[in-house]
Amino acid sequence: MAVPKRRTSKQRRNTRKAHWKLSMPGITECPQCKQPVLSHRACKNCGYYKGTKVIPDKVKKAAE
Repeated sequence: MAVPKRRTSKQRRNTRKAHWKLSMPGITECPQCKQPVLSHRACKNCGYYKGTKVIPDKVKKAAE
């Protein structure tokens, strides 16, 4: 089994790990209700995606 001949320095180790960071998700504006929406996903507020209703309205039952 291969074994390193020398110990990896802190600078070399940290240079490799320097690009391990999170990026901001792509947030756009819904054309129908103007709410912020994740890209390529249906709007949770109005239920539209690319101008088409994909999530039906919630049925509100009247409490009697």
